[in-house]
Amino acid sequence: MPVWQFFQGIYTFFLVEPAVAGARLFLIALGFLLIWLGYRRTLEPIIMIPMGFGMLGVNGGLMIMEAGNIGNLFINPLAGNIEELMYFLQIDFLQPIYTYTFSNGLIAGLVFMGIGAMTEIDYLIAKPFMSLFLAVFAELGTILTLPIAMAMGFAPKEAASIALVGGADGPMVLYGSLLMAKEFFVPITVVAYVYLSICYAGYPFMARVIPKRLRGIQMDFRSIKPVKPGAKFAFAVIVGGLLSLLFPVAAPLFISFFVGLAVKEAGIQRYIDFLTGPLLYGATFFLGFTLGALLGVDIILNPKVLLLLVLGMLALILSGFGGIAGGLIYHKISKDPFNPLLGIAAVSCVPTTAKVAQKCAYQANKKAMILPFAMGPCVAGVITTAIITGLYVSGIGFIQ
Repeated sequence: MPVWQFFQGIYTFFLVEPAVAGARLFLIALGFLLIWLGYRRTLEPIIMIPMGFGMLGVNGGLMIMEAGNIGNLFINPLAGNIEELMYFLQIDFLQPIYTYTFSNGLIAGLVFMGIGAMTEIDYLIAKPFMSLFLAVFAELGTILTLPIAMAMGFAPKEAASIALVGGADGPMVLYGSLLMAKEFFVPITVVAYVYLSICYAGYPFMARVIPKRLRGIQMDFRSIKPVKPGAKFAFAVIVGGLLSLLFPVAAPLFISFFVGLAVKEAGIQRYIDFLTGPLLYGATFFLGFTLGALLGVDIILNPKVLLLLVLGMLALILSGFGGIAGGLIYHKISKDPFNPLLGIAAVSCVPTTAKVAQKCAYQANKKAMILPFAMGPCVAGVITTAIITGLYVSGIGFIQ
């Protein structure tokens, strides 16, 4: 046996079709790129660096398995029966993580607990109409992408899953795709997390549609009425329970988010430290790492994946412009000074889009501080995206 066959990661390149080998090289290069962009802070490092390493490992570490099949020792998302599952649990590196936290949506709930425990809802409660008004407009991509995807040949559940990317809420997309389109769960979720970079890089350019004089509007902090911790705690309990009652299929997401929020407002510091520290960052790390390891060459060669890439981009762009339109409309009807950039914040990538809105306002006027105001529509966007997820999962069967 030639010596170079001992290096099976390289040897397996010569055992597959050229298209497969080329796609594998592309994914390895993409893994390096995500790691580098995360390191440079061009993309979000806490998700992109582990995701990039996962992609490197699963696409570089291919080897000859039993019966001459080519595979890896990372993860098999399609293990079907108990014997097969037990086998992969024993030999595959990330199989326990996937089986016990991904396949049931637990990873999304863990991330939501951490997000809830670090979320400020003062302005949401102080200005609920404004926050929800903008959040509804910012769901434009989540709503319009559904019929567009169906027109491009996707089944209703697949179309609904990719449409959820428009909410810019990674855990929500993960949860929704697991329930509605498990066969496309990997590419849809990866698309969602990679495309969140649009919020960093693309939305500031889209915000230039708003005239500079409006982007620089200073808002009056006196309009934010103080909200007592007890009121915020009651809000978390009542809204979490009510939404779970109305949309049971999304109850795990609602309860995860609002229990984190309730812990924060109850002032249980040890729980707050745990949820916002080890739990959130541990879950986010393994989320990125496992998603990267799931993105093998068999996924990228599926012809529908290219369409998913296009539709995911479209969903986020439509939601961004929807938020901008909502901000401009509310600016017209508001009696108080109102910065339309708050519409961008309503695309619910907490707290990224709120920070993007603040960054754009600062570039237009260094005295403009809108970040506290932006958290209202940002949190409202989480709620509206979760509601739409519940509606899609529960009601999409009626249009099949």
